[in-house]
Amino acid sequence: MKSNIAKTAGAAAVALLALSGAASAEDRAFGWSVNVGGTSDYIFRGVSQTDGDPAFQAGADFTYGILYAGIWGSNTDDAFTNSSAEVDFYAGIKPVLGPVTFDFGIIYYYYPGDDFDVADYVEGKAGASISPVKNLSLAATLYYTDEGTFNTGEIFTYEGTAAYTLPSVGIFTPTVSGLVGHSEFDDFSALSYTYWNAGIALAVEKFTFDFRYWDTDIDIISATGENLSDERFVFTAKLALP
Repeated sequence: MKSNIAKTAGAAAVALLALSGAASAEDRAFGWSVNVGGTSDYIFRGVSQTDGDPAFQAGADFTYGILYAGIWGSNTDDAFTNSSAEVDFYAGIKPVLGPVTFDFGIIYYYYPGDDFDVADYVEGKAGASISPVKNLSLAATLYYTDEGTFNTGEIFTYEGTAAYTLPSVGIFTPTVSGLVGHSEFDDFSALSYTYWNAGIALAVEKFTFDFRYWDTDIDIISATGENLSDERFVFTAKLALP
């Protein structure tokens, strides 16, 4: 990997694990889940990763107490690197202090088939979430990489999210949510941009159907002439088990 973030994240994990050493055996139960789904357009931080085309996605998550790890993948369309897939490996801890749940983790973005070995990168994450009133959740997260994809140097990304679960309508449980984020490129300031989304997710049994509007304040044009970062509506369907 071309990042030193793993060392910092590892030190933080050791410290927080020491603080949480008094957790009960019940708190350290093992859990797992898998998910599969499809989307009309794979959007990452406001930018299409599939040149405006649909994507198939799948992942698996594992937990043990405050520890978590997982893998997630999607098809992509990158004419520059010739990579047609993204695979994310991630791990971290979620300690709880009073009403606040923290999230400290590390993510490795891997793009198999990258002809130039410039797409893969590692990112650290530090976040916190809270539910000030019933059915409302608020979260803030900072992401950092010291060498972004395509060798774009240091990138700080800030995100704030809000979600509110509404009363059930028939068999569906709706949740309205929104996100505002900003990616700051230290070495290439012209690439810095803000992105946002708003939408509604309908949950029924093991399925979630998400209808979402995305937009940004930057124009990123693909090799085919597609504006990868303009406004768009995206539909996503996902099945999660167990």
